Amino acid sequence: MGIIKKTTIWFLMLMFVSSIAFINTSCDKDEADKDAPDIPPLSTFLMDFSDFDNPDDTLNGTKTHKTYQNWGHSFFNVAVWNAIITIGMAVPVATFVESFNHTPIYYSNDKEWRWTYTVYPGNVAHTCRLTASISGNFVHWKMFVSKQGGFQNFMWYEGKSHLDGTNGYWILYESPHINQRLVQIDWNKESSGISDIKYTNVKPGGPENGGYIHHGIQDDEVYDAFYDIYNKGQDNLTQILYHRTTKIGRVKDPNKFGDNEWHCWGPDLADKECED
Repeated sequence: MGIIKKTTIWFLMLMFVSSIAFINTSCDKDEADKDAPDIPPLSTFLMDFSDFDNPDDTLNGTKTHKTYQNWGHSFFNVAVWNAIITIGMAVPVATFVESFNHTPIYYSNDKEWRWTYTVYPGNVAHTCRLTASISGNFVHWKMFVSKQGGFQNFMWYEGKSHLDGTNGYWILYESPHINQRLVQIDWNKESSGISDIKYTNVKPGGPENGGYIHHGIQDDEVYDAFYDIYNKGQDNLTQILYHRTTKIGRVKDPNKFGDNEWHCWGPDLADKECED
């Protein structure tokens, strides 16, 4: 009887341990079988500057004697930020763009999805590891980059987004050699097409800390898009309103114009009197 009882006890213990292992395995499998979260679209990371990227539109002014001061000033302010982003964020943008071409793998031990791939900015291999973990209704993102023959596992940016894809933010770090916050990107998207994205300088102790450029698409028949550009060093806010199709627009800039009035341009981008 003693042998039978011992055998029974060991059998029950084995069944108990096996059941726990099965439950854990099932939970991991259930997690793994879930769809990976969608990477927020490129528009949440890279601002659209395409409406102010062609200065040639104003060259006819030399023949018509028209002036383009208002649109030109708007173009210049947007172009400055465009250059900063294009040069300063070249590697992070390359790593982000490529992420959409790959399928993630779920790692149950770390409870995260990972996208792993390589990009070649400057013809140099950069290995990327984008991770995503879910907590409540939010996804936490991290991008680690390793350069061939150089830095390893540098977290170049991280972020947080709502599971429904309506809002979130990214935080970019300056460089593998200066590991501090540089830019915060806040974004919002609505199903109706209304959206906005804002780059804010968050470099600790930097003279432009708090400066920003804010771009959005809005529900307005006359001016359906805007840029707000705040120069922290000059404590000056440039406000730009325009229509993406008709091309009309207006700009307000106290430092430039010496007043707090709107200065307008027409569909040909030439200066005109504001009608309201």
